[in-house]
Amino acid sequence: MGQRVLTCIGCPMGCTLYVKIEDNQVKGVTGNTCVRGDVYARKEVTDPTRIVTTTVHVKGGGVVSVKTKEDIPKGKVMDCVKELKQLEIEPPVLIGQIIVEDVADTGIPVITTSSIN
Repeated sequence: MGQRVLTCIGCPMGCTLYVKIEDNQVKGVTGNTCVRGDVYARKEVTDPTRIVTTTVHVKGGGVVSVKTKEDIPKGKVMDCVKELKQLEIEPPVLIGQIIVEDVADTGIPVITTSSIN
């Protein structure tokens, strides 16, 4: 049986989590002070995901902050960043505007988190 040690990011407590793994299956989680730690540990060990935040160029100069609307598979993060790096969008840009419908073939849209006129 193996074990992974993680720092929980589910809440501000930052608990040290101990995840027991056997046959690529989570057999138990300890060290968490709330249920979010258990959920985070199981997901992080079996199917890690991340929300990507970055900036995108706006035609005419400037940048706008963006993020994936939901978390994407961790293995797709660099593909997402590369795709967004090549993008240049037309102003005006409104907060919450979808600028990519399906980033890096994840099925997840990218939205703006600020506005530019």
